[in-house]
Amino acid sequence: MPGGVETHVEQLYQRLAQLGCEIEVLVRSPYVPAKRDSFAGIRLRRLWSPRLVGAEVLVHSLIGVLYAAVTRPDILHIHAIGPAIFTPLARLFGLRVVVTHHGRDYERDKWGRAARCILRIGEHLGMRYSHARISVSQSVADVVQTRFARATHVIHNGAVARDPVTATDVVRHFGLKPGRYFIEVGRMVPEKRQLDLLNAFASAQVTGWKVVLVGELGSDAYSRRVFAAAQAAGAVLTGLQTGDALAQLYSHAGAFVLPSSCEGFSIVLLEALNYGLPVLASNIPANREVGLEEWRYFPVGDCTALARLLDRVSRSPPNPESVSMSRQVRQRFDWNHIAARTLNVYHELLPDSSREVKPADVTFSGQPHR
Repeated sequence: MPGGVETHVEQLYQRLAQLGCEIEVLVRSPYVPAKRDSFAGIRLRRLWSPRLVGAEVLVHSLIGVLYAAVTRPDILHIHAIGPAIFTPLARLFGLRVVVTHHGRDYERDKWGRAARCILRIGEHLGMRYSHARISVSQSVADVVQTRFARATHVIHNGAVARDPVTATDVVRHFGLKPGRYFIEVGRMVPEKRQLDLLNAFASAQVTGWKVVLVGELGSDAYSRRVFAAAQAAGAVLTGLQTGDALAQLYSHAGAFVLPSSCEGFSIVLLEALNYGLPVLASNIPANREVGLEEWRYFPVGDCTALARLLDRVSRSPPNPESVSMSRQVRQRFDWNHIAARTLNVYHELLPDSSREVKPADVTFSGQPHR
């Protein structure tokens, strides 16, 4: 399932291209067909990288910085703290560097000690040596200020405004009743804590409701544990869903649950609110920043507290506040506004800030939404 960074890049750069920027996105060769050289007005440049977990990000990012040193973009925009490890090298080449901090990836359970060390170094170098920094949440910005004494532009992730759909064929295909299931959307990784939701649901024994997990199961130990717990709880595993199918699953859910222990600023949470769903979320700082009613938050890992909330939501009539929250999300987290604010950051770094960023190359060290 495409992650937050990929979704962020897809939505942001389409709009920056519409604003007149010339965008070049550096993509990893194993993930993009050789014949595909553009996407929604964005130029794609395939750069070789090994398909090896851990090494591919570093190798691709290094080659990307070397490529930028030759092509001389007006702005080199690096996303995430892993690739940011090469920020000092980009500075040595005389490039103007913007780094977006998407979250403290070293807190994710999937990384071992060596990877976490590299991510911390990347965070340190990216925040210390970039010309400008963007944080996707105030909680991330606070960390940057505290640890590195560097100010950042807080520019949140966004949500594409979508109205609920009436079709139910996908919902029926999975044996679900509209309005009678809890939905969680995300990668099957430990920090998303799908097991907490399954355990809470099993203990709550909410009559007539089901749990739906949207995301692709892998062959790793955590995925196997999720599969076993889902079978025991009678949950529905839909696999990866996108487009109209995902829209249906959101539109007809009874509530959305986000039990994560680590988030930069959750795009799927914003998507659920956009659809007008009641939401329950772990009480980590990034989730609290969204501004839900206090009772909708629960401590990370507290399955008993979550079970009580599942029961409460299942017994509650539709809440008009969910509709109001949907309107607020569309206004506060609009991608067009986010793109305009990002463009202002670029302008601040250019020698003549009055000119348009065109023709300018804005380079992302990563891969686009697939």
